[in-house]
Amino acid sequence: MSDPHDQAAQAAIWSVWPRLAADADPGETREWLEALDASIAAHGEGRAEFLLNALIERARGRRSALPALFNTAYRNTVALDAQPPFPGNLPVEQRLSAIVRWNALAMVVRANRQHAELGGHIASYASAADLFEVGFNHFFRAGRDGDLVYFQPHSAPGIYARAYLEGRLSEAQLASYRRESAGGGLSSYCHPWLMPDFWQFPTGSMGLGPLQAVYGARFMRHLEHRGILPSSARRVWAFVGDGEMDEPESLAGLSIAARENLDNLSFVVNCNLQRLDGPVRGNGSIIQELERLFAGAGWNVVKLLWGSDWDPLFARDSDGALLRRLHETLDGELQRYAATDGGFNRQQFFNKYPELQRLVADMSDADIDRLHRGGHDPLKVHAAYAAAVAQSRQSGRPSVVLAQTKKGYGMGHWGQGRMTTHQQKKLDI
Repeated sequence: MSDPHDQAAQAAIWSVWPRLAADADPGETREWLEALDASIAAHGEGRAEFLLNALIERARGRRSALPALFNTAYRNTVALDAQPPFPGNLPVEQRLSAIVRWNALAMVVRANRQHAELGGHIASYASAADLFEVGFNHFFRAGRDGDLVYFQPHSAPGIYARAYLEGRLSEAQLASYRRESAGGGLSSYCHPWLMPDFWQFPTGSMGLGPLQAVYGARFMRHLEHRGILPSSARRVWAFVGDGEMDEPESLAGLSIAARENLDNLSFVVNCNLQRLDGPVRGNGSIIQELERLFAGAGWNVVKLLWGSDWDPLFARDSDGALLRRLHETLDGELQRYAATDGGFNRQQFFNKYPELQRLVADMSDADIDRLHRGGHDPLKVHAAYAAAVAQSRQSGRPSVVLAQTKKGYGMGHWGQGRMTTHQQKKLDI
C-alpha cells in the first residue's frame, strides 16, 4: 500500500484485529478501499456512512465476529499538511521551558539535600513541561472570566518554578518547598486550603482533578443557560496522568461530559507510560485503550504521539511498515526504548524489518536518539490543542488530547524512562 489513507485503514485493522495483519489478498483490499473513495467523491460522506453501516449489519446478520473499531492509527491525529502555523517564538519558548525545568529540578534536589525525607516529584513535570508551556503561552486565558485549569498534582514543582520566573513566588518560598507549616513555604501538591492565593483547585489525591473538571464545566453551562453568568468563552482544562486514569474518579464523569455536550471541556492525558511503582500497561497500549474509552463515551480524541522529526519517516513509509511496527510494539518496549540510546533502538526497533532498516539507513544513531515523542514538541502540542478546541466547537462535545511523553524527559539516560525515575529526588552534578 502506498496511499496514506490505505496505510491508516490497514493500521486501524492491525490495532484491533492483529491476526489480519498479513493481508491475504492485497488486490481485493485495494478494490474495497478504492470503492469507498469513489463513493465519498461522488456522493459524499453520508452515502459512505450508509454503506459501511449496511455492511456491518450484513456481517452481524451472518453472525460474524466484528471488532469494536474505536481505534485509529498509532500516529498523530493532526496530519502535517493540516498543522497550523506556530504563533510563538519557538527558540525563546524552548529556552524558557528549559529554565523552568531546571528550576523545578533544582528546587526538589536542594530540599532533599537538606532533609532527605521531604520527597517531591521531578520526573512527572519533566514529562509534562511542554504540555503546560504551550497551554500557558497560547491557550489558557487569565482573569475573572478566564479559563479553569486543573493541574496534574505531581507536576506542582513545575508550576512553582514557572511562577518564580514570573515573579509571583520568591526564592525564599522555593527554598521552603514542602515546608509550608509556618506559612511561608510551598505545599506538596495543588491545594487552595494551604495556598489560597495560588491554587484554585485541589487535584490530589489522584482522580479528583478530572472529576471536578467535568462537574465544573457542567456548572458553568448551568449558570450560562439560566442567564446568571456568561461563560461561552471560558474553557476548562484538566491535566491527568495516564496512570491516574485508572482511578474510578477519573472515569466517573466521562459519559456525563459527553451527554451534557460540554464542548467547553478539554482533557490532556500525559501518557508517559509509567506510574509511581511501575509501567501503566507494560503488556498493552494505554493510548489505544484510552482512545477506545473516550471515543466510546462520546468524546473527540486527538492523538499527540510523535514529534516533527518523525514526519519525514512517515512520509517515506510507502508500504506502512513503520505503522505496523508501532502497532505491534507494547508500552513496556516503548519504555525500554526511552531508557536506552539510538543504537539500541535501531537494533531492536528498526532492524526488525528490512523496510524499516532502509527507512533509517541515512540516519546516525544520534539522529535516532533525537527522535522526539509528540508531547515534547511545542509545534505538535499547539496543533493538537488547536484541533481539540476546534473539534469541540464543531461537534458540541468534549475533547481529549492523548499526549505521548517520556517520564523524566531531560534527566539523562540513567533517569529517563526508568522505573526508579518517579521516586528520584537526588541528583549528582
